[in-house]
Amino acid sequence: MEEYLVPSGYGEDEFVEKKSRFIGRVWPVETEEEALAKIAEMKKQHYDATHNCWAYVLKSGAMRFSDDGEPGGTAGNPMMQVLQKENLFNVCCVVTRYFGGTLLGAGGLVRAYTKGAKIAIDAAGKSMKRVWSVLYIPCPYSFYERVKLEAEAFGGVIRDTQFGAEVELEILVAQPKAQEFLDKILDMTSGTVEGMETSQEYRAFPVEE
Repeated sequence: MEEYLVPSGYGEDEFVEKKSRFIGRVWPVETEEEALAKIAEMKKQHYDATHNCWAYVLKSGAMRFSDDGEPGGTAGNPMMQVLQKENLFNVCCVVTRYFGGTLLGAGGLVRAYTKGAKIAIDAAGKSMKRVWSVLYIPCPYSFYERVKLEAEAFGGVIRDTQFGAEVELEILVAQPKAQEFLDKILDMTSGTVEGMETSQEYRAFPVEE
């Protein structure tokens, strides 16, 4: 199964440029119907806005954008380029503009809509959708911090921690790195900590870039 980046959730942010108010929003979506529904929702919510420009990219290959009345090439396409530069899929972005009375010019509009898309993505965060190995790691308290640091170094996610006679961790690691991680833990602890893979999941988890 493929691995790719998606928005972690809904993201929203805004700014004012020469008295024009720009509101950027991003959603994770699975289908074109879902993307178009978000766009329609924003047009209804901001019926009084000057423009509701949008773009979306799906893993299926579908991608569309609209300038919604702004000069051609100054809004939708710059927003699409931001989504592509951020390597995001299954994402819908709408940037709403309330005109403030001062023209921004083509270059100014491109910069504004680019910024609107970027700040919305930053607000949403990114998640990597991939096959994760679910690992069970029982370890003595003396190795707990070292195991946590190693999981972080491998880009792993500690999903659950139980504190009893020893610490029991459930850690998700990208499937191709799972055996290497288990070997590293075993070697690092001189054979004291031996984990095992209990299952695999194909899902998205937040990542830091």
